[in-house]
Parts: sequence; structure tokens; C-alpha cells
Amino acid sequence: MNNSIIENIANPHELERMFRKEPEAFKKSFSYAWEQHPDSKILAVWYERLHFKEKANTEKANLFQKDFLFMGILAILAGLCTRILLYFTEQEEIAPINLVYGVLPFITAYFVFNNTPSKKIFYTLASLFLISGVYMNLLPMEQNDSIILTYIHLPIFLWVLSGLAFTGNEYGKGNARLAYLKLNGEFCILYASMAISGMLLTVLTMQLFKFIGMDISEFYFKNVVSFGAAALAIVATYLVSKNLKLAKSIAPYIAKIFSPLVLVTLLAYLITVLGVGKNPFLDRDFLLSFNGILLSVLAVIIFSITESGLVEKKSISDYINFALLVLALIIDGIALSAIVFRLSSYGITPNRIAVLGINILILANLIWIMLAYMRFLQNKTGPSTIQDAVTKYLPVYGLWAAFVTFTFPLIFN
Repeated sequence: MNNSIIENIANPHELERMFRKEPEAFKKSFSYAWEQHPDSKILAVWYERLHFKEKANTEKANLFQKDFLFMGILAILAGLCTRILLYFTEQEEIAPINLVYGVLPFITAYFVFNNTPSKKIFYTLASLFLISGVYMNLLPMEQNDSIILTYIHLPIFLWVLSGLAFTGNEYGKGNARLAYLKLNGEFCILYASMAISGMLLTVLTMQLFKFIGMDISEFYFKNVVSFGAAALAIVATYLVSKNLKLAKSIAPYIAKIFSPLVLVTLLAYLITVLGVGKNPFLDRDFLLSFNGILLSVLAVIIFSITESGLVEKKSISDYINFALLVLALIIDGIALSAIVFRLSSYGITPNRIAVLGINILILANLIWIMLAYMRFLQNKTGPSTIQDAVTKYLPVYGLWAAFVTFTFPLIFN
């Protein structure tokens, strides 16, 4: 090997072949060749290649350990905080929505730790989390429409704040927002996979204790499951942010498989609706389900777009996404008409105003994405234009969620 390296010192292709065939033997023999020819530029490059890799791995390992330790601390704190909040919820001293503060602040803290933002962003995040928590617990614990709407929109607002922590000082850049959306899709896949494993463990544990005549279900769900569900969210965030190959390799395939299935299901559903004569203008529950479908389709479209990447070549997935956009616009148009009809016929309520607002926002977003897709399919722009239509609109949803969360209880109570 020593002679072979020296003999092929001017043959980069052969050196690469030798390295790939027997990498360990090549590394051991390289030092002799390097001593014999210290002035060789080719061997100098090989020296840096072989030794820099080891140094980079050491630095990465140290960083990995540091991040792992911080993640572990946050996971334990999230689990403990969730269990404490659950106790006060059971005592009916606080509203159940407070459970989100057992998870999202700790995920946000992890993002801040990994991507230290400016002091302005840090103080903004801290103050908004604190203000929203205090405000939420000053509200009366009543089950009226405006309070329920506040509970529904609060997690959306906090999710946007978490996105601000993830993007850090690059919050205005589309690629940073797109990375946050991708992380959310991969997080859902990984968390669901880990949660299924957790459920299997729970069933096994319950059964084992039943064999000895003990029913620990209440204790187990209150303490172990609540703690584990919150801690698992931090662990999943850590694994996805560390480029876990499992979630990143599965996510694009799920997007490609799920989109056509949703399209077929949605078409069948709409045809069935026309056949049975359901009317969203008169049936309130059906109108709500219609809006639920709209939100689901929008989520599928965004997930598919974020996982498609910046591939210039058009594929069947792009045409499926465009068809989903058209269907979503039809659904949104019907829902919007029904809401306006109900407002004019039955008067103003918090629910109707909230649904009207979100439908108008979704309509504008769908039109923007569809126009970008049309230009892409006509070879006038690249896929980045479509992704911009998704990422640049995210703050609008956050502002609407904040508006509903903080003003509806004051306006309608």
C-alpha cells in the first residue's frame, strides 16, 4: 500500500479508488507516503481530508453532548410543569388550555438555546409568553363562545411565537420560515411514531399489573403518561432539529402519498354531499365540519409544498397540489357564502365573526398560492415563488390568532 500510494501520487482517481476499497489500510499507510513526499500538493489535500474529518467529528460530538444535556433538562422540566398544571386543572383552579404552557415555552427555550436571537427578539418572546399566560388566567372560567375561541386561538399564537424563536434574527427570511414548517411536519411524523410506541408500553404495563390484581390506570395516566407526553415533545424536537434521517427521509414520501389520497377522498365526499342534499347554509354543524375540512386540506397543501423542496422539474405531485388548491377554493367559497348568509339572517356572534375572519384569510392565502402555482406550471417562475406564498403569509395567521385571543373576550363580554 505504501508503494502504491507513492506510485500513484499523480493519479488522483487511483488514490480515491484505493481509499474507497480499503480506507483503514489507506489511512495507516498514508503517513509513510506523506513523510517521503511532504511537498506533494495532492498528498497535502489528502492529509487535510483525513485529519480534518476526525477533528470535525470531535467538535460535533462535544456539541451533541451539550445539546443533549440541555434537551434532557428541558424535557424533565416540561414533564414536571405539565403534571403540576394538570393537578390545578383537575382542581378546576385553572383552565385546561394552560397545559400548552407545559410544552410550547420549553420548545421555544430549546430554539433560543440553539439559535440565540437578538435581545429585542428574546425580550419580545419572554414578554408575550408571560402576558398571554397572565391574561389567559384573568379570564373567567366560563364556557361561552368568546372564551372558547380564545382557548382555540391561543396555541396558534404561541406556535407562531415558537416559530419566531426558531428563525431568530432571520425571522424575515422565507427559507428560515420554510425550515420551521418542514420541522413541524417532521416533528408530527416522529412524535406520532414515538407516541405509538408509548401507547404499546402503556398497554403492556396496564396488563402486567392487572395480572397481579392491581389497577394502576388512574395513577399511570395522571403521572407517567402526562409527564411522558410533554417530555416526548422536547425529545422529538431535539431529534428532528439534529437532522434525524428517519423523519426527513419519510416526510417527502408521506407528502407524495397523502396528497392524492386526500384529493380522491375529498372529491368523493363532495359528490356524496351533493347527493344527500346537505346544506351548509342551514346546518350549523355541517358548516363547522366544512371548515374543518378546509383547514385540513390547507395543512396538507402546505405540508406537500414544504417537503417538495426547490426542485425545478414539475411532477405529478404539483398537478395534484394544484387540484387540491382549486377544491379548497371551492370549499372556502361555499363556506364563506354560508357564513355571510348566517350573519345576515341570524345576527353577529363571536363564532360567526371568527369563522368569517379565518375564511377570508385562508381565501387570500389560497389565491396567492394558486397564482404562484399557475406561474410555476407555466414555466414563468420557480418553486421558490410558491414557497414564498406560504411562508410570507404565516405572520398573518399569527396576528389573527392574537387578535381573537386578546380582544374577543373584551369585545363580546
